Amino acid sequence: MANENQNPKQLQIELKPEVATGVYSNLAVVANTPTEFVLDFVSILPGMPKADVRSRIIMTPEHAKRLLFALQERVRGYESQFGTIDLHQPEAKGRTIAPFGTGEA
Repeated sequence: MANENQNPKQLQIELKPEVATGVYSNLAVVANTPTEFVLDFVSILPGMPKADVRSRIIMTPEHAKRLLFALQERVRGYESQFGTIDLHQPEAKGRTIAPFGTGEA
């Protein structure tokens, strides 16, 4: 009986093979409106004149904040196991997700 009340409505998440391989991105562009956040994941390759948006994720502000907290937790765990992640930048004036440490987004 004790097992019945532990997780009565556990969410089942399916990871399809075509999604499981992932998409490489080395630039993220984040924009927002009052009702949603838009995250564009871009792949920039040296010598290529154009960068492609590989994936676009649209979420509510509440889910964006949950994502922020989840990423903070995972980065803390990563750094406690493997050491501080070096951004290879002089002291940043603002926060950006820019390619190759250029400081430009």
